[in-house]
Amino acid sequence: MSMKIKQLLVLFFLFLYAITARSADFSWTGKRITAETCQNESNTWMSFRRDVDITRLPDKIIARIACDSKYWMWINGELVVFEGQLKRGPTPEDTYCDEVDISPFVKKGKNTIAILTWYFGKDGFSHKSSGQAGLAFDCPAIELYSDERWLVRLEDAFEKTNDENPNYRLSESNIRFNANKGDFEWIVPQYETKNFKAAIVIGEAEDYPWNRLFLRPIPLFKNYGIRKYENDASLPSEGTGDWIICKLPYNCHVTPILDVEAPKDALIRIQTDNFDYMGLRVASVRAEYLTKEGKQKYESLGWMNGHIVKYFIPKGIKINSLSYRETGYNCDFSGSFKCDNLFYNKLWTMAQRTLYVTMRDTYMDCPDRERAQWWGDVVNESGEAFYALSPDAAHITKKGMLELINWQRKNGVIYSPVPEGNWSKELPGQMLASIGYYGFWNYYLNTGDKETIAKVIDGVRRYLDVWKLDENGILIAREGEWYWGDWGDRPDKQLLFNAWYFLALKGYRNMAEVLDKKSDVKWAEDLMGRFKVAFNSNFWDGKGYRTSKYEGEYDDRGQALAVVSGLADEEKYKAITRILDSSFLASPYMEKYVLEALFVMGEDKKGLERMKKRYYNMVLKSPFTTLYENFGDDLNNLGFGTNNHAWSGGGLTVLAQYVCGISPLEAAWKHIKIKPMMGDLVSIETSNETVAGRYFLSIKKAKKQICMELTVPLESKVSLFLPSKEIAVNGTKYSSGVKKGKCYVYQLQGGKYIVKYNINT
Repeated sequence: MSMKIKQLLVLFFLFLYAITARSADFSWTGKRITAETCQNESNTWMSFRRDVDITRLPDKIIARIACDSKYWMWINGELVVFEGQLKRGPTPEDTYCDEVDISPFVKKGKNTIAILTWYFGKDGFSHKSSGQAGLAFDCPAIELYSDERWLVRLEDAFEKTNDENPNYRLSESNIRFNANKGDFEWIVPQYETKNFKAAIVIGEAEDYPWNRLFLRPIPLFKNYGIRKYENDASLPSEGTGDWIICKLPYNCHVTPILDVEAPKDALIRIQTDNFDYMGLRVASVRAEYLTKEGKQKYESLGWMNGHIVKYFIPKGIKINSLSYRETGYNCDFSGSFKCDNLFYNKLWTMAQRTLYVTMRDTYMDCPDRERAQWWGDVVNESGEAFYALSPDAAHITKKGMLELINWQRKNGVIYSPVPEGNWSKELPGQMLASIGYYGFWNYYLNTGDKETIAKVIDGVRRYLDVWKLDENGILIAREGEWYWGDWGDRPDKQLLFNAWYFLALKGYRNMAEVLDKKSDVKWAEDLMGRFKVAFNSNFWDGKGYRTSKYEGEYDDRGQALAVVSGLADEEKYKAITRILDSSFLASPYMEKYVLEALFVMGEDKKGLERMKKRYYNMVLKSPFTTLYENFGDDLNNLGFGTNNHAWSGGGLTVLAQYVCGISPLEAAWKHIKIKPMMGDLVSIETSNETVAGRYFLSIKKAKKQICMELTVPLESKVSLFLPSKEIAVNGTKYSSGVKKGKCYVYQLQGGKYIVKYNINT
């Protein structure tokens, strides 16, 4: 082997390590164990148990746990983890593992560790099956490791349903529990384990097919506890032989619970209103319970979502209670917005709820039909999260970024959704959006996470290099495997892809500058300069942007991307505004950028008017707490698709970033821009927690004066963009603003302020 080849191989493995590095100070002692009778069939459940004497209790006891695909853990009969483990896919070959502090649950003397595992055993749009069920457990602090000393039982009580199974996009199966074959009494210390057998060792923890075990990059899921349904007081005390409708307070992730007295072999069915929304024949998950005789309680552990839970309980069964457990991504609803208009307040609330219900193992397009990390959705979701949720939410964006690049093909192409086991198509427009200004760069701008940018930037460049320019300086058409631009009407795809490409270059240029890659910055800047000239020469026809062969009205999406990317100069704004007054082709996915473009062009009144026009039915006429996938033609077709779709909440970002006007100018919110654009609104208020601290902004118009209350993180500075050449800050007059366009820019340090200024001065 030549020295040059050796050097290239070294560089390749260094690169591979850089993008996949995990905790390097830990090696597994615990083995991968399973039941001797396990056949690795889909929807396999196993119970693992170990009784252990502990003579010394360290201050901190950390356990690492891995399985394919999910687990629940009890120690001494007390619930420790409710749904642990992430779906497989940090890379196409590897697996995640959890790290759990079990110190609060362990005691001196005899302890019982009980773990229930659920092996999906099938691929999906967010999971790649390893083909092997099992468990690995590692706890050096108390020298407890998975090996043949553990006991295991294949849980035959978990059975398969006969029909109406989940569609192929979901790796989860329906759950049917036969109470005549099993129970959950085995989790307590005093349980007799005579029906358990010794586990068998099938390999080292990181052997094939699980391979490397990556520490979980997002927190364990949040367990909100067991709750009563909203209509609990009116629920029947006996089965009706029909569906019993139990109302949830909002769309959320739930595991349904029942407490009944029944004869043997009565079948209870459980599902939500989202099981097969609008009869589209793309079923989600449901559950069944086959009763034993007498009193019994049961919780179906596979989460489902919706606004109602439906129980079909045969006549004659006594119902003691019906309830549910809510779980979700572990972050806070720390962001807020309100104004003097009910519509915008409700839009924000619905967008925030939609965002949260589309987060779990990954960002999702929807939590029922697919549960898939499509990156068009992720870009919109991650942008919203920085205004709606606490900083913990950023971990799921980072996870998605690393997965996207770790799954990159050898030829440089990236695709989504990943992780995946049964999908491999590139959507060129979504991929350009993911790596660009609104995707990877926006993550860095809000977090300051330079380390992650360093891990992904080479993959970004490899994907940019997949795209080539023609003799006119614009993109040679690449259709990928799915030439998709938007669900809305008649997308001018080549116009959209060229604009997305420019935004990808812009994001790459900014990331390269952060990493001090001077030659890459110059490459990107030179290319952007040439491309902007070519774009305007090829697509601008004097009235708007369009591809030469595109027919019909101008595409509102294409005009919008030209504006927000900076491809369109200000002299074109008037013509573009006219187009956006009459073109309504965008779906909710792209409508976010159309609205943003109006604010960028200074048309805040038009932006607010359009937002209300487009979302009015979805917000004020909808019976739901979440936003639909599509606008729909009328109320009868409102939200055709799903009623909880991630990409539809872009209005939340616009309300915070443009109407309230707050955004980071420097990474990690060290320098904050505030440029309110209130239109005809009289009062606005927003706040959230950032990595730098909490901000708060309140603005009220009173006659001819505006009063602003402002709180800025102490270590940050702020640039105020206001239309007045004189302002009062905490009672002191300022006339030091620097004129910039139609605004004067004032500089403040972190702290609390009351700013007042006159309108039209």
